[in-house]
Amino acid sequence: MKIVVFGATGMIGAAVLLEAFDDPQVTSVLAVGRRPTGREHAKLRELVHADFLDFSAVQSEFADVDACLWCLGVPSSGMSEADYRRFTVEITVAASKALLAANPAMRMCFVSGAGSNREGRAMWQRVKAEAEDAVLAMPWRSVHCFRPGAILPERGVQSRVALYRAMYAGLGWAIRGLRTVAPNAASTSPQLAQAMLAVARHGEAPAVLEVADIHAVVIGGGIAQPLA
Repeated sequence: MKIVVFGATGMIGAAVLLEAFDDPQVTSVLAVGRRPTGREHAKLRELVHADFLDFSAVQSEFADVDACLWCLGVPSSGMSEADYRRFTVEITVAASKALLAANPAMRMCFVSGAGSNREGRAMWQRVKAEAEDAVLAMPWRSVHCFRPGAILPERGVQSRVALYRAMYAGLGWAIRGLRTVAPNAASTSPQLAQAMLAVARHGEAPAVLEVADIHAVVIGGGIAQPLA
């Protein structure tokens, strides 16, 4: 399987890269970003692109890709709704159009967020739901929106947001405890990455995956075949 990863410099994207490197069924990884990931691997090829609202110049790079794993995201704190929507919805739509034009048989695994809701009180809930609606309406081979809750970073990956890094450093023990008493409230970064890769490979999953669905993919006996 050949995959393209958007947001590979972020915490979730970095986790996807690490799991993809270890997965024998992933043969190549194309990381698309505004800057290099700083990683090296025999499977990895990088595409540095400046204009994330126009991918026409690089569209041909996606022709032989089997699945897109969309991990690109920013925190909404301090952003206007227009700016957050531009990053969350407009960039997603622009890239999706280029991906589908290059290969209509591609699968899409889109990282959203737990609580995304068209009628939500919080701005980010409504905008995330709009992004979900946009990708779900497109003619992918299959499309799946992942709604992770709290994410515990492992394998050395870190959030690019300083506040989140401090939170994980100070409250990692609490997230681990939360997973014990409420398993479907939180996931580890490898769990989310493994679930995305499994669904990208098989497509046997609902259009929207909540935390329990994500865990079901990884542990097996659930929605899709787990990673070996």
